[in-house]
Amino acid sequence: MKYPIKEAFEAQKNAYAPYSKFFVGAALLCGDGRVYKGCNIENSSYPVTICAERVVIGNAIADGNRDFKAIVITGGDDYCYPCGMCRQTLAEFCDGDFRVVLAKSENEIKVYKLSELLPESFVLDK
Repeated sequence: MKYPIKEAFEAQKNAYAPYSKFFVGAALLCGDGRVYKGCNIENSSYPVTICAERVVIGNAIADGNRDFKAIVITGGDDYCYPCGMCRQTLAEFCDGDFRVVLAKSENEIKVYKLSELLPESFVLDK
């Protein structure tokens, strides 16, 4: 599987992070090959801030796509792990084999299954 690493770095450039100066990008690979991009968007009322991972999931869902294969996350000078809210959001739409790719550069990546980052995830019966 070819991960959309370049697209995540492109999205990171659009992040709005005037308070933390921590710019995050995400690229979501869908089953049909489409790639959606998202970035973090901060707000002076901190709880209103939205993470790149939730932005990109929202972008795909708003476009009618819910078949997700992998997400690439970029941020800072090191590997940027998704926060708990983002892990739970991914668990709502993805199974445990969904791939979470952390990219430090285009050549330095770590790949996890969602189930490794959020074992025993909480999901209500639908």
